[in-house]
Amino acid sequence: MKLAVFDFDSTLMDGETIDLLAKAHGSADAVSAITKEAMGGKMDFHQSLKLRVATLKGMPLAKVQEICNNLTYNNGAKELISELKARNYRVVVFSGGFDEGVSAGQKVLGYHIHFSNKLHHKDGILTGEVGGEMMFGYSKGRMMEKIQTLLNASYENTIAIGDGANDISMFKCAKKKVAFCAKPILKEAANIIVDEKDLMQIVQHLD
Repeated sequence: MKLAVFDFDSTLMDGETIDLLAKAHGSADAVSAITKEAMGGKMDFHQSLKLRVATLKGMPLAKVQEICNNLTYNNGAKELISELKARNYRVVVFSGGFDEGVSAGQKVLGYHIHFSNKLHHKDGILTGEVGGEMMFGYSKGRMMEKIQTLLNASYENTIAIGDGANDISMFKCAKKKVAFCAKPILKEAANIIVDEKDLMQIVQHLD
């Protein structure tokens, strides 16, 4: 079995879901500063995630869903996933972002399954809390090991594509480690670097 695992925000999607939500809620500056430190590896991912989501407290869930249903995806995202599926890859997304966005992305891009986090809400309003499967810096690597075991997918037959510090843990499980328009800290851990904002550039590195 061949396995391809993508990060979502700034890899498949053009931008960060949390930034779009924060802009709509008036907390963009605070979130941007935290995101920059987190993706550059200067702040623990778990801590930064909780801090960023806390700024969304009071935001209507309906507004979150509206924004997530209108995300913009990077060039070649849908085409690359279609190509991978045609080559018998199982295509999985691991996101430190949110189920609302990644679920919407699955409908548009067609990946097989995703694992992400969930914005807590009560009576249709965000509480400022978050939980889920991708809460820590090591979460992607740990989940990849489980998926590889489940699918009987080897290190040699696995490709991982990401852009930030919290993708390092999944790189350790994949022979092909693709840094896509990535932060310097991830490029150091990669063996394939794509700086052009076109995911179809990755096709030449397959098989």
